Amino acid sequence: MSRPEGRIENENRQLYKKLARIAVPISIQGVVSATLNLIDNLMVGFLGEADLAAVGIASQIYFIHYLILYGFTSGTATFMAQFYGAKDYKNIRKVVGFSIVVAFCVAVVFFVSAFFFTDNILGIYSNDPRIIEMARPYVKIGTACFFFLAFSVPLEMAFKATQQTRVPLIVSTVVFSTNTCLNYIFIFGKFGAPAMGVSGAALATAIARFLEVLISLIFAHRKSNCFHGSYRDFFGWKKEMVLRIVKNSMPTTLNELLWSVGQSMYVAAFSRIGTTAYAAYQAAASINSIFSFAAFSVGDAALILVGEKLGEGEREQTYILGKKLLKIGTVLGILVGLLLVLAAKPLVGFFSLTALGKTYAFRILVIYGLCMGLNLYNGINITGTLRGGGDTRFAMMAECSCVWLVAVPLAFLASQVLHVPIFIAVLMIKSEEVVKCIILTRRFISKKWVNNVITGL
Repeated sequence: MSRPEGRIENENRQLYKKLARIAVPISIQGVVSATLNLIDNLMVGFLGEADLAAVGIASQIYFIHYLILYGFTSGTATFMAQFYGAKDYKNIRKVVGFSIVVAFCVAVVFFVSAFFFTDNILGIYSNDPRIIEMARPYVKIGTACFFFLAFSVPLEMAFKATQQTRVPLIVSTVVFSTNTCLNYIFIFGKFGAPAMGVSGAALATAIARFLEVLISLIFAHRKSNCFHGSYRDFFGWKKEMVLRIVKNSMPTTLNELLWSVGQSMYVAAFSRIGTTAYAAYQAAASINSIFSFAAFSVGDAALILVGEKLGEGEREQTYILGKKLLKIGTVLGILVGLLLVLAAKPLVGFFSLTALGKTYAFRILVIYGLCMGLNLYNGINITGTLRGGGDTRFAMMAECSCVWLVAVPLAFLASQVLHVPIFIAVLMIKSEEVVKCIILTRRFISKKWVNNVITGL
């Protein structure tokens, strides 16, 4: 028997309200974080296309590091969201503690690699000695961020998973304001500071990331917060819990690692087309990130809501919820994509690119905008429904196979063999989203992703 129409409408209204309460702060926070990156690129862009290209290749190792942390903490968020639905705050603290320890170990590996093998890493992305020379100090100064993010990223994910989405928004706003002011001071040498150029952008980011850790810890230690407790509460993990977290988180970590390395391979391919082409790609990517972060907040919200529903033991309702979230997200993606297309030309005008560079950047943004609906549908499936339901292994296999078997080969084919313009190369790699859509839709309909991962803990 179908549910009464009035009841369905009421449930939908409640879902929209809850989704808005969770997703809107995440969306604003994402925009603020992406704008931070855009401000970096804009200010450095005033120095010239070569400086912008240098920051682009220098930031690749930080991009990979961040997404590894995001991948692992996304896996732990499945547990935190389900524990939150079961009102088990003690185990939430243990998951947070385990997440921070793992993130710190990852930081050590990246620090050693970036600080002592800087040129080897930069050589992957560029064969231009001048660009590598400019990028080197940015990498070395920024290595402190690895340790700061070991605390801030797990805490940010924990706040989101327990539906405290306003906290990351407040933290990001403070970090954005600090980074913007310090960028102006250190890049251009204002208020008596030396003009450090690209190195100044790295120093500003490191200081802002340190402030991010301090503010996050202050919020986490409030007595009213579910994270509040003795330091022992964050340790003493049971073997079964560790094994389950690792089993669920390793696919998400590997997913983000392979995806991020795949994205950096686009950089390796596109930077070889030419400095102007790559600077246009870098500018377009930083603009696109603002719009995509705003739209992809639905993906984070989906993981939280799906995890909470499964923690309550509602398997069938979880599937129905997933369908609604996919519909909402796809429509939102189409609207945000159209907005990106309309705003593309004036936003490109803020960058100090050549006329050809601006043309390339505009055309890349149009491609991004037209693909946004499909991107968001796939993104919600992977980071929202599948991860929220603990189906992380399939999500990893679906995404990484499409990136590495379709998109990466096409990127190098376009740049090294066909020698097409940069915007055509971007259009070619976007074909992987179609393949991914088919795979993910079949998995969603099968309901094999609906799993409760905290039973027995």
